[in-house]
Amino acid sequence: MLTLNFTKFPVLETERLILREHDLADAEALFALRTNEKVMKYIDRERPKDIFEIKDFISRFRNGYENGDNLAWVIALKDNPGQMIGSVGYWRTDFANHRAEIGYMLHPDYWRQGIISEALKRSIDFGFEEVNLHTISANINVENDASRQILIKHGFVKEAHFKQDYYFRGQFLDSEIYGLLNPNH
Repeated sequence: MLTLNFTKFPVLETERLILREHDLADAEALFALRTNEKVMKYIDRERPKDIFEIKDFISRFRNGYENGDNLAWVIALKDNPGQMIGSVGYWRTDFANHRAEIGYMLHPDYWRQGIISEALKRSIDFGFEEVNLHTISANINVENDASRQILIKHGFVKEAHFKQDYYFRGQFLDSEIYGLLNPNH
């Protein structure tokens, strides 16, 4: 059976980035991300009402990691590791089948600089090599072409298109599922 139990939170690095654990000090940056309509345009989730809701969200991230349910990193630049600019992580882990869903977001000031690509590659490698995932999936809004392109760039293949399978803000929306198999399995 797959587990996400690490003795301490796995901090990951790339050439430019540090992927670290969420901290309550990230609350304002995370609130700004999750209330930014450019960031959230294709993320069909309710916006947080206030900073307290975000602090609760961060506590759930940390508990999720401690319980082995999810693994979510803050994306920060190495030259400013305290400043959250985005996030990447695994959710909805299906331990029996060695699958997890990956998600990511980035502040618009950092778009089109290869940052999500760099963070995605490092977290995918970690998922396959350290967690021993067999499959990584991603669920995207069908209108999110930027996300689709980055997934395809990293080898993900479209597995499904669900018609009106998600209800958000008074309407039924379609979703696309992408998957990536562990090349070492």
